[in-house]
Amino acid sequence: MKRILASLTAAALLSASPAISAEVNPAHGQTIDLGALKGVAYYTVRPEGYHVVATLAGEDSKSIRFEANLSDGQSLVVTSSESGTPTKVELSRKADRVFVESVAVAH
Repeated sequence: MKRILASLTAAALLSASPAISAEVNPAHGQTIDLGALKGVAYYTVRPEGYHVVATLAGEDSKSIRFEANLSDGQSLVVTSSESGTPTKVELSRKADRVFVESVAVAH
């Protein structure tokens, strides 16, 4: 019973976690944090859309890179549970602006 209550409490806390949001400027990096994985995201303006790049690395120094061309209203979502707490980073384009939002999520 205690385990069930602890799990429900943890899920409630995770779902209530505030999102951290920041605007990204063209060709300037914005730090992103997925718990055990940390990195940077940036974008450049191209004819086919805003080219968004996110590069993450863990303590083992292995890195992973995500790329996408975003049109207005589109987003790229990266999730990880490396630190034990599922975390989501969303890179989204709204008109001529790009935002990075990071939040702990319940699975």
